[in-house]
Amino acid sequence: MADLVGIFASAIGPIVAIAGVGYVLATVKEIDPEPLNTAVVYVLAPALVFHSLAVTRLAAATLARVAVGIVAFTAAMWAVAELVGRATGEREPALSALVLVAIFTNSGNLGIPVSDFAFGEVGRQTAVLFLSVQSVLMYTLGVYVASRSSGSAGLEGVRRVFYIPLAYAVVAALAARALDLVPSADTAAMETLQLVGDASIPLMLLILGIQLARTDTASAVSRAWPATALKMGVAPVVGLGIALLVGFENPTVARVFVLETAMPAAVTPLILVIEFAGSARSEGVLVSEYVSTCVFLTTLLSIPVLTVLIAILQSGAVL
Repeated sequence: MADLVGIFASAIGPIVAIAGVGYVLATVKEIDPEPLNTAVVYVLAPALVFHSLAVTRLAAATLARVAVGIVAFTAAMWAVAELVGRATGEREPALSALVLVAIFTNSGNLGIPVSDFAFGEVGRQTAVLFLSVQSVLMYTLGVYVASRSSGSAGLEGVRRVFYIPLAYAVVAALAARALDLVPSADTAAMETLQLVGDASIPLMLLILGIQLARTDTASAVSRAWPATALKMGVAPVVGLGIALLVGFENPTVARVFVLETAMPAAVTPLILVIEFAGSARSEGVLVSEYVSTCVFLTTLLSIPVLTVLIAILQSGAVL
């Protein structure tokens, strides 16, 4: 138990600290988060994913199984979120925001260190792969859903995908690996890419803190509980089911996959909502406030949820 307390102190503590800096900064100075969002979406996140894909050493078969699993998990959670949202009377733009919260996990700045600590090198590599595949979905499918929340639909939403460079970064990284053109990790080019990519994580957290400082939590919290319950209660069960269906050959990869699906809501949907939905409101609550509150609540609740889940997975009781 002491070890688990240590990992959460080291993984969640920095997240709270950096977001807290953004929160304090936004309370003492007038800050517009939109230019920061643009830098993340168009520069920093593509560098992060390109570098992660270029240096991973997991086998191609494992990559394929994890990719299939993530796509299946995303589709299943989207269907569940749509059903729950409509059943509880949610309408656009809150419905699309609920979907974004439900299907995308914090697989990067929280998922990678937690998986590394719990399952070692295989855990870290699987988490990086999960992040890479999910990032492609986030900046394609996620962009479409965020566009839908702003009133865009059909081809207009799809066209926005082609202006997001992350998908091209993934193609470039896979092509470089296939052609054996990936530079050594210690070259200036790769070190620069890593430096730029790593900068995306603290900047996303600063944006989260800035947005929380502008959030009317009293009105947003009551709206956020259905999405929070989906993320922290339903998602791990769906993730376990998908892992069993996919049939991972390596049990450690399977356990990390389930662990990643149980991570709290990602910060990136907040970036997308601000970028594409702007000042859209639902029943008087800004959609960005709704998403940032969901991120805040699920991050706090992830402490006990992940503690129990790691103990179960490490025991081998379910996989």
